[in-house]
Amino acid sequence: MLRKNGDTVAENRRGTFDYFIEETLEVGLMLVGSEVKSLREGKASIVEAHAAEKQGIFYLFNANIAEYLGANRFNHEPKRPRQLLIRRREIKRLISAVQRKGYALIPIALYFNARGLVKLKLGIAKGKKMADKRQTMKERDWQRQKERTLKGAD
Repeated sequence: MLRKNGDTVAENRRGTFDYFIEETLEVGLMLVGSEVKSLREGKASIVEAHAAEKQGIFYLFNANIAEYLGANRFNHEPKRPRQLLIRRREIKRLISAVQRKGYALIPIALYFNARGLVKLKLGIAKGKKMADKRQTMKERDWQRQKERTLKGAD
């Protein structure tokens, strides 16, 4: 099924479990045609992906965009590094944020905006310790239990 404008193609739900997301920003991606067509079909995964700076330019590494079947020999490499389109002022701010100890740039969602452009929601994140992850799991279980109780009371 083809994705429409405003549809989410891929989410990194694991990222919110493993990291405290302190700030988010929307960035563009430099893609080739077969990648966009593959994204329209919803064939992408950003679970293992991360963003990093290389010579003053940010790239998205380990994002998997499956090959587009109609592209034959002009197809793209599924896990190639993809350049992120970010303004210079934001690049400087991101470099200083990432250089702080324990911080990383984690992709949260990959989607088409209202104009039909592919956008990546990127989070400046700090890694969680095991105790923090346990606390998150407890809170999630408690929310589920509350919903079940309220549902049963109706």
